Parts: sequence; structure tokens; C-alpha cells
Amino acid sequence: MRSFAGRDILSLKDMERDEYFQIFQVAEGLRPYAEKRRNGDLLTHKTLLTAFYQPSTRTRLATEAAMHRLGGHVLGFSDAKMTRAGDFYQESMKDTVHMLEFYGDVIAMRHHVQGAPHEAARWASVPVINCGDGWGEHPTQVLTDLYTIWKDKGTLDGLRVLCVGDMRMRTMHSILYAMSQFDMEAMVVSPPEMSLLGEFKAELDARNVAYREVASVEACLAEADVIYMEPVVQADYTQSRVDPDAGHGVTPPEYRVTRELLRDKARRDAIILHSLPRMDELPADVDSTRHARYWFEAYNGVVMRMALLALVLGAVE
Repeated sequence: MRSFAGRDILSLKDMERDEYFQIFQVAEGLRPYAEKRRNGDLLTHKTLLTAFYQPSTRTRLATEAAMHRLGGHVLGFSDAKMTRAGDFYQESMKDTVHMLEFYGDVIAMRHHVQGAPHEAARWASVPVINCGDGWGEHPTQVLTDLYTIWKDKGTLDGLRVLCVGDMRMRTMHSILYAMSQFDMEAMVVSPPEMSLLGEFKAELDARNVAYREVASVEACLAEADVIYMEPVVQADYTQSRVDPDAGHGVTPPEYRVTRELLRDKARRDAIILHSLPRMDELPADVDSTRHARYWFEAYNGVVMRMALLALVLGAVE
């Protein structure tokens, strides 16, 4: 098995089955730090640099919290407009990363341009962790999701996952890539204009990912072990920031998961994951049902990122 020490975490395309479980086991070992709300000293001499060119709540703060829990240091930026890359100078990725690599031991990057963290990794002498790149991928989120499923179900094999939302989303790309390593079937529900692109379908077929497209949540909810959600009312992820306006759409019923639908159709042990933020596709009254796992999922985001930071910085193997 390949070592994670010094390794970039950019995509789930090439992550092997055993590597997922290696990460999960490290997460289990570090979990007590989060459970007991105490900080250790595993990474006390290391510094995380967060380079977030696009807004984030959970991913940035969970990554920073993970570093603090392990005793490390954090610096960085959360608004590219406050950097030379986002003002008059439009500093290049090469120049920015050559500078950042001297300030930290690992770089966690979110960017609105697909592939930007991959380009950063070309120039950086320290590991780069992709925290979401445009419409590309979001490996740390999906590792969190899979860890949450594994904790709840005890396995990642033999499960049917209902993927509902915008299939252009980076989380949807990453989870479908990951499914190639497990005996999982995806039931894909999305508006036609947000459906799986032809080239992505070809890639999934080449990877032997089992998936089928379904017209509505109601048509397949009864089969689902896991309900994996994203909004269909979306911002433009190719932009660094999209300010709110009064023109938010309403999610059609085909792509909503409601309390009533869960009561009438869902398996009793089905769980709901949502990377958040949500809109009207997942009403707040679902929070109090036995199916909701998205708050536990958010908590697991700290645990998972603790494991990734410890692994890429060589503190554990």
C-alpha cells in the first residue's frame, strides 16, 4: 500500500479500496480528541495554510479545527480579494504557491477554477489537499461521507445510494468515482439540465460503477440505504463568489426529501446525508427524524480531516 506521507489529496479517481479503510482506521484512532473536545500534540510543530478562493463554512473551519485538535498551527486566507491573486496584480498560481509553500507544511485549497489545486500541487513542495475545485471534485467531503456511512452501516458494500441533486456538483463526481471501489449501486435523480454528462457517464462505465438514472425521489426511495443530497437550486461554481438575490428558485417535488415522503416510502434504517448548505430540498422538520445524519456527518468532517492531516504530514502511517 502506498504511503500517504507527503502525498497530495486531489481526487478520489485513483484511490484504492484499502486506502479508504486505512484512512478510516486512522480517523478512529484520533476520534477521541474530537469526542473529548481536547487538543493533542501530534502536529504541534506543523502549520496548515488554508488558501480558500471561494466561500466555505464547514470545509475550511473543519480543516482548521482538525489542525488545532492535533496541536498544529493555522494561517491562511478565506477571501481571495484580500490577496494579490484577487486584486489588480492577479498573481499567478505558480507564484502564489511558491510563496505559500514557505509559510506552511501543508496547503488546503478551495478554488472556483476546476483543476486549480492540481496546478498548485505541480509547484508546491508540500502536500496540497483539494477542498473543492469548481465543478471538479471534493475528496475531503466525500471521504467524510463514506466514513459516516461506514460508521452507521458497518460496511460500504451491498448498499444502494440514492444520489439526488445537481449531478454537475463536485461532491457527486467524487462519490461516484469512489463507488468504483465498493459493491454499491447509485440511483441518480436530477433535473435533465443537471444530469450526468456524457463524458462522465463514459468514465463511470469504464470504472464499472453501477448506476441508473431515475425520474424522481419517490420512484426509488424505498430501495435506498443511503440518501445522498445536494440542492438543485445552485450557484455558479465557476465563480469565486455569487451574491444572493431575490431570484432563488423553488425545488420541484421530484427532487425533494420531505418528512411525509420518508414516513410513507423510506426504509426504516435509511440515512440521509447532505454536505450543506441546504435550501428547500431538505426541510428542517426532517432534522428530528431517525434518518438524519447530516449533523453527525459535519462532526465527522473534523475527525476525517484530522486523519488526512496526520497521514500526509507523516505523523501516522
